[in-house]
Amino acid sequence: MATPRRLPTKQLPLPALSLPTEILTALRQSLLTTLPTTPLMTNSSQSDSAIVAASEEPGAQMTFFEHLVELRKRIINSLASIVIGSAIGWVIAPHFVNLMVKPMVKALANAHLNPQLVYSHPAGYVTLLITCSIYIGIVIASPWVLFQVWQFVAPALYKHERSAITGFLFSTVFLFLAGIAFGYFISLPYVLRFLISFQGPVVPLINIDEYFDLILLVLLGLGLVFELPVLIFFLTLFGIVTPQFLIRNFRYALLVITILAAVLTPSPDALSMVLFMLVLIALYFVGVGVSWAVVRKRKKRDAAAGEGR
Repeated sequence: MATPRRLPTKQLPLPALSLPTEILTALRQSLLTTLPTTPLMTNSSQSDSAIVAASEEPGAQMTFFEHLVELRKRIINSLASIVIGSAIGWVIAPHFVNLMVKPMVKALANAHLNPQLVYSHPAGYVTLLITCSIYIGIVIASPWVLFQVWQFVAPALYKHERSAITGFLFSTVFLFLAGIAFGYFISLPYVLRFLISFQGPVVPLINIDEYFDLILLVLLGLGLVFELPVLIFFLTLFGIVTPQFLIRNFRYALLVITILAAVLTPSPDALSMVLFMLVLIALYFVGVGVSWAVVRKRKKRDAAAGEGR
């Protein structure tokens, strides 16, 4: 049986594949973004990049519901700490009231007036103790509350951001407490003595609730005024002011400081006003130093980025 002869097949040339230039460019860019790139580096550049990568390492990724669960946990822990701090504050509240009343009693005694404060409601003193307990509880629990906030925020931050926020929180709390201490021990006695000095055909009958409102206004106001370096830090960080700008416009800042000193220390004694002005001027120049440090660090970072290119 004869085998059939295989006919020769003729290979047809494949048509050349021609794609538009836009599609080729898009494919190339997608490949470059998806494929990992490992450029050749020397030992020094490898060590520098390792340091930068370690400092830029972010925290763990969490889903939306995991964030909600974590937030709920931190809020419950914070509220529980405030409740426990308020229970402790209830024990401390009478001693705290006696401490807060001392400047007013001393001012009344120096003016040869009845050194007693009154309340005009049957539950006035109990309400005051409850209010003081809550305030004391918030102050006692504030380190734990800040720690809970930190535990919630820290996983999403880079390492250099964590160190920066830690310094920021410490300096903010320290300056605020310094302002409150300055207000209680130095500014408040002058304010009360000045206000009591206005005597006429009537005698003052100081309500303890209104007195505590005044104390809260003065002490919180001075605590916020002492945050001036922190304010300058943020203004410099956003590029609004520079150290040269602050030094060049110091005469205008001195005018504002003088007005603040006259308002916050309404006393005919010039010594208290000058003392308060010196404190604010010192805070202003601390802010200038902070601004200089921020600008210097930014220039170093920009120079390092320029050399890397």
